Amino acid sequence: MNSFKSHFVYTKKQRNGIFLFLILIFSLQCVYWFVVPKMLVDNAQDEQLDTAKIQQFYTVMDSLKVIAIEEKKPKIYPFNPNFITDYKGYTLGMTNEEIDRLLTFRAQNKWVNSASEFQKVTQVSDSLLAVLSPHFKFPAWVTQPKKATNFKSSFSNIPKTEAQKIDLNTATAVQLQKVYGVGEKRSERIIKYRTKQQGFISMIELQEVYGLSPEVIENIKNNFSVKSPRVITKINLNTATRDELVTIKYIDYETAHHIIEQRTLRNGFKSFEELTKVKGFPLKKIEIIKLYLAIN
Repeated sequence: MNSFKSHFVYTKKQRNGIFLFLILIFSLQCVYWFVVPKMLVDNAQDEQLDTAKIQQFYTVMDSLKVIAIEEKKPKIYPFNPNFITDYKGYTLGMTNEEIDRLLTFRAQNKWVNSASEFQKVTQVSDSLLAVLSPHFKFPAWVTQPKKATNFKSSFSNIPKTEAQKIDLNTATAVQLQKVYGVGEKRSERIIKYRTKQQGFISMIELQEVYGLSPEVIENIKNNFSVKSPRVITKINLNTATRDELVTIKYIDYETAHHIIEQRTLRNGFKSFEELTKVKGFPLKKIEIIKLYLAIN
């Protein structure tokens, strides 16, 4: 019996090992209960901070996107709504029907002189009008009409007979300034152009004077006419050489080449309207160009 050892009898080394093992278990328990939860809390807080930073980053990016989109939008500069073209109307957000209503109205030689009248003609929505109307720029005589204090000192807008009209080639600055819409600056430009050209050929040339709107030109036509036109030698459109054609204002060598090319294909021009078929021809200046041409 003495030779049989009890299972509960340990050597000193074994007792030390058990004691160390218990200390290790206790240490692991402390780590589990105190260190790990704190680490989890810290990680959660870090994640929250990261999420906040990410959200802030996206907010900044969204703001930058909005700014970029706004910068890409075409800026609207002050303009006269009477001269809105198809393309201009499209960029302003008008529908084809609204643009057509305005163009039809203008084709009757009528003018829009206020935002309310513009809406009445085009039938644009109140919201679109609110966006566009701050950019409307009407002539000064519309927005700031002068009170007529002396009717005898100004010309009326009622067309006069040819005999009553003053010769535009001899008119003085004072006479021109009596026309509604023509002030000191515009009268100076008219006389300066007349001097440079050595006289007007036709009233159409008033379109060449800077700052004269169609309304003002119409007022001038009601009181003046070209009674002593500048003498010029017209060029025969059907026989002119390229060098002769380029002497005409607004016709360069390339345009002259296309005119001769089209003339050859047509066996000669029958009317000035056929010039509109010429490649690169300055259509907006055709009335001025016609003054220097003849078809025989």
